[in-house]
Amino acid sequence: MATLTFWGAAQQVTGSCHLLETSHGRLLLDCGMFQGEPATEQLNHRSFPFDPRAIDAVVLSHAHLDHSGLLPKLAAEGFSGPVYLTGPSYDLVELMLKDAAFLEMKDTVWENKRLERAGKPLVEPLYTLEDVERLLGQRQALDYEQPTEVLPGVTLRFRQAGHILGAAFVELTVNEGKHPRTLVFSGDLGNRFSPLMQDPQAPPHADMLLLESTYGDRDHRSLNDTLEEFRSILAAAHAKGGNVLIPSFAVGRAQDLIYWLGKFHRKARCRSTTCSSTAPWPSPPRPSTCATASTSTTTTPNSTAPSPRAGGRGCRS
Repeated sequence: MATLTFWGAAQQVTGSCHLLETSHGRLLLDCGMFQGEPATEQLNHRSFPFDPRAIDAVVLSHAHLDHSGLLPKLAAEGFSGPVYLTGPSYDLVELMLKDAAFLEMKDTVWENKRLERAGKPLVEPLYTLEDVERLLGQRQALDYEQPTEVLPGVTLRFRQAGHILGAAFVELTVNEGKHPRTLVFSGDLGNRFSPLMQDPQAPPHADMLLLESTYGDRDHRSLNDTLEEFRSILAAAHAKGGNVLIPSFAVGRAQDLIYWLGKFHRKARCRSTTCSSTAPWPSPPRPSTCATASTSTTTTPNSTAPSPRAGGRGCRS
């Protein structure tokens, strides 16, 4: 009989990690970082509650670090199987994990200087760029809707989830016992009517549904109301001769912001000015002039700001 164990994203929304065990093997759904308060982020440094060497394969829903961020640690501790993901996620996860390793090393250097001055034992980074490179060699890209046997008797199919580039919800058909059963894991679902992403699909069938619930206890206001508030903030800053600093997730939110800023300008709802964006790309970011708001608008993902372990990391995307 197949069993499902939740090792992350339980009682909180980060650290997505769920273990499916069948009579033929072990499959991990995501392997994400814990993010938030220092006590929560310390969970990233604990030993895995399972043997990484015993995991046969990983299925990755998308590239955000709270779903992918501990994959290099998993590989460093003995996981050697394939990581199944969509084609766009194949490319995007490389950028995300290399950026995470760079920040991890930078934070470790900062922290060890502090510990050395205090005469305390030094700490090791969560993982290194070498660990990331090892993990990247284990990726196997699949097309959306492409049925693939990932374990004996377990067939995987990725379906469109919206959210960010490459995001998918996971459909697993498990043939154990008399009848096949279908497990659907949502990953993170995007809103409908996104200007840049496709709408998420509806699963055709599920015997068991594993569903994210970050906003499960509230109703979002309309997009028009949100955009009007955004426009009014830009207008108020322009009237005062000020700047607008927007912390945002590097992948997903930043691109949406730039899209709407450009649309405001094209509709003459904001005046032209300079828009700068920093993000975890391989080369240093360069400010670019774009016709957007009436202020100097800078979109800066929290991941670019180094933060000591003692104070917790920024909310990386």
